[in-house]
Amino acid sequence: MTPDTSALTVRGLTKCFERPAVDGLDLIVRAGEFYALVGPNGAGKTTTLRMVAGLLRPDAGEIAIFGIDALDDPIAAKQVMAWVSDEPMIYDKLTPLEYLEFVAGLWGVDPASSSATARALLVSLGLEPHLHERCEGFSKGMRQKVALAGALVHDPQLIILDEPLTGLDAVSARHVKGLLAERVRRGGTVIMTTHILEVAERMADRIGVIAAGRIVAEGTLAELRQQNGRTDTSLEELFIALVDVESAA
Repeated sequence: MTPDTSALTVRGLTKCFERPAVDGLDLIVRAGEFYALVGPNGAGKTTTLRMVAGLLRPDAGEIAIFGIDALDDPIAAKQVMAWVSDEPMIYDKLTPLEYLEFVAGLWGVDPASSSATARALLVSLGLEPHLHERCEGFSKGMRQKVALAGALVHDPQLIILDEPLTGLDAVSARHVKGLLAERVRRGGTVIMTTHILEVAERMADRIGVIAAGRIVAEGTLAELRQQNGRTDTSLEELFIALVDVESAA
């Protein structure tokens, strides 16, 4: 796969409810990069990602996942990506190992390899002491980690996460960040929304700022600083300035 291959290409993406939630949005995420999408509440972050993941049909626009038309061939697109919502949805009566084996079976992963993959994912997320406990007694942080492991068990090329660190304690957050960073080091692509701007500043290769359903700024942290004439400022200060400008417009 060449360095300039696009993991995600979005053109003119539009979704209206009572008002436009996503308004003709264009976005390209390169294969092998960690892309953070940040914006205020109601800016269109989650709606955008839900459309990309195939959970919500856009009113207009195009979505391609590694060149696959996600609107014409949603099954093929979903086979190469994973979606993790901010509210973990798992089967409470299963143990983490049982849940991952169940999900792997849905994807048609060979049981001979899925068992070892499932265990390795759960151990990497600090869940080794709980492999055989039912998920019904787990905290939100533990459930979030099980959901993340379940999303990765079929080895997707693109991982889409909506606020994956919300509600996690420091140790759990570190496990999740470590796993995501490792996926990118191995050539995977991560797209993540987050309100924790320090995480975006430290982890993302590129950052997109969304407001009123449109990308209003995009680039590396250095590029965002240069675009806004603020060479030594934090992402938080850039973000506030960009959103304030967009609100005023």
